[in-house]
Amino acid sequence: MTSTLLESQSPPGTSAPSTSVPSTSQPGASQPVPPAQDLAEAFRAAMSALAAPVTLVTCYDELGRPRGLTASAVSSLSLAPPLFLVCLDRTSRTHDTLTGAEDFAVHLLGPGEEHLVKRFMRPAEHRFDGIPLAADSHRAPVIRDASLTLHCVRHDVLEGGDHTILVGRVTAVGGEPAHSGGLLWHRRGFAHARRP
Repeated sequence: MTSTLLESQSPPGTSAPSTSVPSTSQPGASQPVPPAQDLAEAFRAAMSALAAPVTLVTCYDELGRPRGLTASAVSSLSLAPPLFLVCLDRTSRTHDTLTGAEDFAVHLLGPGEEHLVKRFMRPAEHRFDGIPLAADSHRAPVIRDASLTLHCVRHDVLEGGDHTILVGRVTAVGGEPAHSGGLLWHRRGFAHARRP
């Protein structure tokens, strides 16, 4: 469950010593509590089994340069008003730019748009090299080749553990939802959700 899709391989770590706590089911008995590192690895593995949408989140920095990152921890939040949330890894180089931007765009990608995600594997300052922007990119950079885009104004910024929850109020939708979306991140790779 990370905002950067392709950072799925966790660094090796050392296990903390096991501790025990009294069991609520058997008075006086104790059961081992998994070390924090083991729990983190188990949680990460469980989340890899949860298929998540693949998105690109973009904005302009204070110098007017396009910036963006991949995000899979995203969700609709409210219909009235229309709100959408994106969870941003605090260690991302684009974190502060996105949380400080008044406007941002969320690109909901579909099968065949994997190449756009791969372009975002580049260093932050080169992710938009050679990527054409749409004509309505004056408030936030909108990738012309993306099939579905949410235009958002920053509504709120909340803390969420090692992530920041960026909530945007949707002001416009670009593209055709009936024929868009469906690119997923599942078990550390791309998957497709298709309807006949």
